[in-house]
Parts: sequence; C-alpha cells; structure tokens
Amino acid sequence: MKSVNLTKVRHLMSLFSVLLMLLCVALIGIRGFNLGLDFTGGAYAEVAMATDTQVNAIETALQSVAKGSLSVVETEPGRFVIRMGNQLDSAGLDNLKAALFKVDESMQLLDSDSVSSQVGEELYEQGGLAVLVAMLCIMGYLSLRFEWRLACGALLALVHDVVLVLGVFALTGMEFNLTVLAAVLAVLGYSLNDSIIIADRMRELLRAKPELKVTQINNDAVAQTFSRTMVTSGTTLMTVGALWLLGGDALEGFAIAMFVGIVTGTLSSISVGTVLPELLGIKPPSPEPVLADTP
Repeated sequence: MKSVNLTKVRHLMSLFSVLLMLLCVALIGIRGFNLGLDFTGGAYAEVAMATDTQVNAIETALQSVAKGSLSVVETEPGRFVIRMGNQLDSAGLDNLKAALFKVDESMQLLDSDSVSSQVGEELYEQGGLAVLVAMLCIMGYLSLRFEWRLACGALLALVHDVVLVLGVFALTGMEFNLTVLAAVLAVLGYSLNDSIIIADRMRELLRAKPELKVTQINNDAVAQTFSRTMVTSGTTLMTVGALWLLGGDALEGFAIAMFVGIVTGTLSSISVGTVLPELLGIKPPSPEPVLADTP
C-alpha cells in the first residue's frame, strides 16, 4: 500500500473515530445508563425449578411481590436469576417463596441477597473513581515513557475506547453493572498495550530515520506492527467471542464490552494514536553533539 493512500486512510479513520466519540458522549448525556442492581440497589435471588418453567410465568407470579423493576433470566435449563428493584426482608423472602411455589411446588431457593440503594450509590461512585484513577495513573506513565505528543495520542486513544464502550451501553440500554465496569477497566489495559506498541515503533523510527517525513514514519510504524496487532486482536476476539456465545447471560455484558473495546482499541491505536502526534507537530529528536577528541 502506498504511503499517501495509507495516510489518507489513517486521517479518515481518525476523523470517523472522533465523530463517533462525540456521538457517544451525546448518547451518554441524553440516554444515560441502565444501571444494574449493583448500582441501584434491590434484591437478587437464584432459584431452581422444573426445566419446562416459563420465564413469563415467573414474572406474572412475582408481580405482587416485586416493587419497581423486575428481571427474570434463565441462566440454564431450570435455573433462574431474579432481580427486583425492592429489597427483601424475611417477610418479603417468604412472600417470594410462596409466589414461586405456586408456579412449581418443587422450587428450591439457591441463593438470595439484597443491596441497599445507599450501597449501590457508593459502588457507582467508587466505580467511576476507579476508572478516573486508572486514567490518571496511565497518564502519568505515558508522560514519563514518551515524548508528550506521543503520550497525548495514546491517551486520546484510551479515552476514545472507553467512551465508545460506554456509548454502546447507553445506545442499547443493556444493563450496566460491576461486571461491565470490570470490562471497561480491562479495555483500558488492552488499549494501552496496543497504543504503546505503535508509539514505541514511531519513536524508534523517528530516531533511526530523522530524514523521513513524519507521515511516512507513522505509515511505516503502522505497517511494521500491523501483523502483530491483527494476530493479538484476532486471538483475543476469538476468546471473547466464545465467552459471548457460550458464557450465558451472566457474562454477556462483560463479553460485549470487551469485544467492542478490543475492536475500537485496535482501530484507535492506528488512527487517533498516530494522527494526533502529527497534528501536534512531532519532530525527530535533535542529534546529540559530537565532542571533538582532546589531544
């Protein structure tokens, strides 16, 4: 591929990435997130029932018990996870069992728990703080590891990946819980690794070939790391895809967040991570002065 064409591709990808990031920011501000039980508070119960039990039959039976939101998910044949917006005390738990016994007399309560709204709010705040602290630590590492223009490119790529993952959940309305938050933090680490590889190659080429244009150096850096990036991303996507298809509803949110993050992380490290240093005017380092030999 000619360098001119590759430069145009990188710039178009970067423009598309920035527009997509702005769109996701707007979606997050307008639609918000469908927060799960971990953040909103409520009750959780896991039950074992007959394999022919229908989800809608359980939902109908629990209408008198549940207050607020109600979600029933069949994790495997005969096993159901019930989430309600209200907390359950001992009397409420007895009412839950009585309602489920009407659907299946052989019902077994495997697990139950309640999260108060105050605890859920604290978890939400602490989760956001964890993402912020991770970003600040990464910023500090990049500022020490790379020249500031390269560091800015890698940092913007990280912000791009996180915003796109959050934008997908805001757009689709999928449940955002602690599992998804863990995936967002994992995406940060994965995207950082990808961005560092390309930034490090750019730095090496700037030192080795200072006579070349910056656009040519960036094109060479992308071309030389492309096969490694595709192999790493491809194998990781196969693993995440297996989790998505076979992990069930419990891991669906985590797998989707990871899948989106890996795809966007690969694209942003090539586009945003290389184009921003160009726009900021990155240059090859000045050659070190040669000292004359003393007689």
